[in-house]
Amino acid sequence: MTNKKDFYQPAYTGMLLLLLVLLTSCAGQNTATETPKENVPIIPLKTFFKNPGKAAFTISPDGSTIAWLAPWKSRMNIFVKTLGESKAHRITSSTNRDISGYYWVGNKHIAYARDFGGDENFHTFCAAIDGSETKDLTPFKNTRTGLVDDLENDDSHILIEMNKRDPRIFDVYKVNVLNGKIKMVAKNPGNISGWMTDNDGRVRIAIAIEGTNNVILYRKNENEKFKPIIKTDFKTSFDPIFFSFDNKDLYVSTNIGRDKTAIYLFNPDTAKLEHLIFEHPDVDADILLRSKKRKVITGAGYYTDKMHLVLFDKKREDIQNFLEKKLKGYSVVLTSRNRDENRYIVRTYSDKSHGAAYLLDYPSMKLTKIADVSPWINEKMMSDMQPVSFDARDGLKIHGYLTLPLYGSRKNIPVVILPHGGPSARDMWGFNPEVQFLANRGMAVMQVNYRGSTGYGKNFWKAGFKQWGLKMQDDLTDAAHWLIKKGIADPKRVAIYGASYGGYATLAGLAFTPDLYACGVDYVGPSNLFTLLQTIPPYWEPARIQMYEMIGNPVIDKKLLRKVSPVFHADKIKAPLFIAQGAKDPRVKKDEADQIVNALKKQGIKVKYMVKKNEGHGFHNEENRFDFYRTMEKFFAAHLGTRSEELSAPVGK
Repeated sequence: MTNKKDFYQPAYTGMLLLLLVLLTSCAGQNTATETPKENVPIIPLKTFFKNPGKAAFTISPDGSTIAWLAPWKSRMNIFVKTLGESKAHRITSSTNRDISGYYWVGNKHIAYARDFGGDENFHTFCAAIDGSETKDLTPFKNTRTGLVDDLENDDSHILIEMNKRDPRIFDVYKVNVLNGKIKMVAKNPGNISGWMTDNDGRVRIAIAIEGTNNVILYRKNENEKFKPIIKTDFKTSFDPIFFSFDNKDLYVSTNIGRDKTAIYLFNPDTAKLEHLIFEHPDVDADILLRSKKRKVITGAGYYTDKMHLVLFDKKREDIQNFLEKKLKGYSVVLTSRNRDENRYIVRTYSDKSHGAAYLLDYPSMKLTKIADVSPWINEKMMSDMQPVSFDARDGLKIHGYLTLPLYGSRKNIPVVILPHGGPSARDMWGFNPEVQFLANRGMAVMQVNYRGSTGYGKNFWKAGFKQWGLKMQDDLTDAAHWLIKKGIADPKRVAIYGASYGGYATLAGLAFTPDLYACGVDYVGPSNLFTLLQTIPPYWEPARIQMYEMIGNPVIDKKLLRKVSPVFHADKIKAPLFIAQGAKDPRVKKDEADQIVNALKKQGIKVKYMVKKNEGHGFHNEENRFDFYRTMEKFFAAHLGTRSEELSAPVGK
């Protein structure tokens, strides 16, 4: 909804997600384009899950310096390098936790975010690029911050949101990165869930939650009070993207009066959609590209099987054509640019590697390689990630991705159903180390964009409301049966693994379809929807009623929530189960895992249970990832008969 940057995940993961959002190539529906190979070696587990060599590349506003994240003492830290010099300099020294994201503040400072042991209370820090100083700009306990605007034309200030005053809501503060002074510039009355600035860094849009409605508030300048201009039921989206170049109108993505979101120019004074910029008949459209310097809208994007761009601007099109010709076989993305827009960071990407970063000088079109992100990944040993679709039992078209092992038979093999988290999210095409790891061990991996996933329109998303464990789960079950019917899956060796909502789906699959799955892995997934809703983070509180609409109301829908909470059906679970949980998880509390583990123990069923004391909603520290995936590998080897590094001689580094 806002123009703030997301610091609530590792920065290299965030950058890869950005790449996925901007991919430009396409693929068909064939499920066996590769010729199976014999004797493909076991690739060491650490090859997939160690930190990237270099990631999250950006360029300074003046175009003189590039920055990136790279490991130092097993943690991702910030490095900078002046163009023309050979040596890079590390400017942060985090040893307990990865730097979660960063951005330039002028040309001499970089702001970044880091939490503490997975609690997701991200502080905003600042470091000088000469390494002379590092300071915590928000040294407040139990406080979470996020970026509202990096104030591109201000070399000493940023706008952040922070819940220091009230843990449930975020106010906007202007922070001086040089002396640490903080000033509140927008006070949250209690129902604002997001803020947006215009091109001059003035806070002029606020998104409020009123029960099941979302309200867009607007003001012409910072001296005026916010006034409501658009009110919609939360099922109808209206998301401001950015202001027009004259700061008068808004570019928005909305599905008002339609099923699929489209991009419009919106007049806030008349509250009217004035001009359709871009739409797609089959999927949501919410990506808009621009040149700030030339004040031109350069293109739009949509995501079907992969990302596709439609470019409106000849300069942008010429750059894209040049890059795709030079870097054949990869999707090519511009991820950072300097203020004069004559130097760009270019990233390549595919389903078989993290790709590489390049520096493009314009208009000379000189392309210089900076680095491979993970140079140890051998693309020839990776599998195709292929878009597929099937009809659910009620006729709804379900899309997903199927990855088959590179070696051996494509018939009657072990399969892992891998549902994404969210559930208001979707899987996208691109390099996924989990998927490639499992495929290398001999498993087919099926990622399902079940009903309730985003990107396929309003109706498809709403079809998942109050369907946890019901029709949403049926889509996963139907995916497994589709693979069995096609002869790909061995009916006796189907597993399910997922994180967050995907972890819930794992528990639901084992409890509600106990004869389907041979085993399951639940990673930070909820088991009891009553306690999940009782213990949401305080900053989710304004959206509680909307969550009730999507999941169920603990009072009105008591029977439903009891019916679909796996903890109450633990006696139905008979397949082996591995559970992993972060002790500091603020979203899915450790108690969710404890409940299902204890319920199964009462049934006399042993559960493999891993808890990491210094992690939250997912394991970000490298050594914890290694431990988790090593345990998973052994678990699948024991229950699916798949390959294991421990039982084989791996090759490579």
